[in-house]
This record gives sequence, C-alpha cells and structure tokens, in this order.
Amino acid sequence: MKCPFCSGEEDRVIDSRSVKDGSAIRRRRECTACGQRYTTYEYIEDMAMSVIKSNGAREPFNRQKLIRGLMLATTKRPVSSDQVEEIASYVEDVLGSKAAREVESSAIGELVMERLKEIDEVSYIRFASVYRRFQDVDEFTKVAKGL
Repeated sequence: MKCPFCSGEEDRVIDSRSVKDGSAIRRRRECTACGQRYTTYEYIEDMAMSVIKSNGAREPFNRQKLIRGLMLATTKRPVSSDQVEEIASYVEDVLGSKAAREVESSAIGELVMERLKEIDEVSYIRFASVYRRFQDVDEFTKVAKGL
C-alpha cells in the first residue's frame, strides 16, 4: 500500500473495523516513512462478467467499450453524455442483478436499444444498424418503419 502523502510503501495498521454491514473492512494506517495517517477500505472483489460474442468468443464486460459505441451512435444528436452514462449504468445494473457470470452480447445490445429508442430514434437506428448488421436496405427500412 503506497502512502498518499509521500508514496512510501511501508505502513502499519493502527485500527481495523468491519463496515457496511460486514461487506468491507476499514483500516487506519500510519506511514512509517512520514508518520501521516490515512484510511483504506477492503471489499470483496466481484467476479468479472464475461460477454459471449456472436462468434462464441468470450471477453470481459467493458463499460468503456459500451460507452464508445453509444457515443458513436449519438454523435451530433441531442443526447447528452449524462444520458449515455445513464444507459451504461442501466445496463450494468440489469446485468449485475442477474446471478449469471456470462451474458450474451445480444442481451446487452437489446438493453441498449430499449433505452435508445426512448431517448432518440435516430441514435437507436444508428446503433441497431451496427448491432444487427443489416444485410440490405430492406432490413434497415423494416426497422425504421417499425418506429
């Protein structure tokens, strides 16, 4: 643990307490180099969620990748960065509420499209065109008319 004051790597624990209904431990530490005291918290590490891609490959869920895709879909549209963050948080909350440690990329795409459809139809169509990989204009037209 590096000291936030001097970056020293040696410290001693002065006090440890259970906090947040036992889901975390609060530790008071004292740096042996500079004598400053600071607090750290230890939490149980959540298992990372894996995304199963359409080709069967698995990769860790990446919030930043989701936000990048949303930012592309909402470029030059009346969708704020706060709304993009809200959609990403919504997706994470829904996925986190499920006990599964793996999720199909199609399920993530559906969650995103559900929210985009409510916020901005053009952004929805942009996202859907990449996500659903339209093969021809007829597929694209069908989705657009469905709005």
